[in-house]
Order: sequence, then C-alpha cells, then structure tokens
Amino acid sequence: MRFWHRFFSRWQNWLGLLLAISFLIVSIEAPVISPQDEKNPGSFKIIGRGTDPTPHPPGEDEEAVLGTLPFQYDVFHTLIWGTREAMQFGLLAAAGAFIFGVFFGAIAGYAGGALDTLMMRIADAFLTFPPLAGTVFLQQLAGIAINAAGGAFYFDARSRGNFLAAGEQPPLVSLLMRVDPLLISLILFSWMPYARLINTIVITLRRTEYVQAAQALGAGPFWVIRKHLLPHSIAPAIVLAARDVGSAVILQATLTFIGLGSTSAWGSLLSMGRNWVIGAGGDLLNFWWVYVPITAAVVLFGITWNLIGDGIGDALAPASDRDALLL
Repeated sequence: MRFWHRFFSRWQNWLGLLLAISFLIVSIEAPVISPQDEKNPGSFKIIGRGTDPTPHPPGEDEEAVLGTLPFQYDVFHTLIWGTREAMQFGLLAAAGAFIFGVFFGAIAGYAGGALDTLMMRIADAFLTFPPLAGTVFLQQLAGIAINAAGGAFYFDARSRGNFLAAGEQPPLVSLLMRVDPLLISLILFSWMPYARLINTIVITLRRTEYVQAAQALGAGPFWVIRKHLLPHSIAPAIVLAARDVGSAVILQATLTFIGLGSTSAWGSLLSMGRNWVIGAGGDLLNFWWVYVPITAAVVLFGITWNLIGDGIGDALAPASDRDALLL
C-alpha cells in the first residue's frame, strides 16, 4: 500500500501509467482497430494502387486515416500493428535480460570468493561487446546456417522477412528463421547491468542475521536466494527493466531505419518515407504524415517507460532519499 501511495502521488507516474495502458489496449485490440488484409496479412497494408510512388495525405482515401506512404502503404495500419510488435519486443528483450542478469548476479554474490570474481569478470567481458555488433554477428550466423540447409538469406523491410527456406527445414533452422537477431543480441549483451547491480546488493545482504539464520537451519543456497535475497534486492533491477523496455524498441526502430536488418514496423515505415520528409522548397510540412505519426509513437513509447521506471524508483526509494530529492 505504501508503494502505491507513493507511486500515485506524482502526476508524472499517472501520465506514464495511462500511456502504457493506452499502448497495451492498442496492441491487444489491433485486429479490431485495423483489420489485416486477408490476402496479404501483416503489419503493412496497401490502400489503393500499389504502384503509385507518391504519398497521399489523410482524407484523400477514407480507408487511409493517416494517409499513405510511397506505393500506398497505410500509415495508420502500421502504426497500430507496430504498437503490438513494439510491446512484444520491448517486454521480451527487457524480461530476458532481467531474468538472466538477476539470477547470474545473485548466484555470484551468494557464492562469493573466487567464483564471484570469475562470474563478474565474465560480465565485464560481455560489457565490452556492443549489442549492435552482436546483432550483425547473429544475423550472419543465422544466414550461414540457413544457406547451408538449402535456404536463402535476404532482408526486405516491406515484406518483413529475413529468410527464405526451400522445403521443410530442421527444427534448429526453423527456429533461426523465426527469431529476431536483435532480440537475442539484446538479451545476450544487456544482462550485465542487472547482474552487477544485484551482485552488489546480495554481497551486502548475505551477511545479515536472517540470511545467516536460514543457513544455520539448513536452508540450501537456492532457497536462500529465492526466499531472502531476491525479494530484498530485486527492486532496483525492476526500475532498470522498465526503462529498458522503451530503449529496446527505440534501438530496434533505429536499426531498421538505417538498414541494419532489424524488423521494426515503425522503423520500416520511417525508412520507406525518408525521401519525402523534406518537401518542395525545404518545407517539412508538405508530407508531414510520412514521419510525424510514427516518430511521435516511438518518442511517446520511450517516454512512457522512462516515466514508469522513474516512478517505480521514486516509490521504492527510502523516505530519507525522497526527502533529499525534494530538497
């Protein structure tokens, strides 16, 4: 109760929560808000003549509420279905890094000694490897595996496909075809801050009396970690995970926009309309629907999860820290 009272005492937290609920509702109700094309289902839908290379403004076609991009891709449809993809991607990326990093750091901190040192040096080694390089490496690795199995590797932002397979494929190849390399890369190379954070807290908590009492009564390491250490150390990691939801989606959209092979619907739409951002005479408003709706969605999504993360951190902070912040 105290947590919720603190959380809802700030209007910024209300705003973040309302925005998150709005994104969640849109992602769940996407089939109702903007039904997919039965002949070509997906996050992209063509309205009108698909060979027309000129974007059409809102209102010119009743079906295209927010206008169309070159070759008549519906902005509204991709905005709605891109919200569902963003929610799925952001939550999966943050949850994967959170779960692995928390347990890795807790086990290392509880073990202590040489094992703790070794595990933390492994985390430090992973910190030197950027997620962007990991994305390129995993994508190329998957492409090599699929090519060796008789498939073909390609990337097409509009069709949203990365791989084309010939015939029935082995389970491993089928899995590689369905997994986003950026998602795996973010999980593999974003867990280290969670591990270091939890490790520092667990090292302190393992010396407390209630942990030593549990050990004296014969409690096993995993029981102590699960019952005593994680509940008292996981709050800062939750704050970090909330912020990472938004940053993961922004990174995905950015990589898709610059053509590094990720599969963000929002980023793909921005990429397809990039040549129309600046209109005749340098006027940025001539084709505003090409970039404003999607850009606003990406920015709001990032702000939403930052607000939630800050709100959770403030609500979980000790009273003395909150008073110091107010001063």
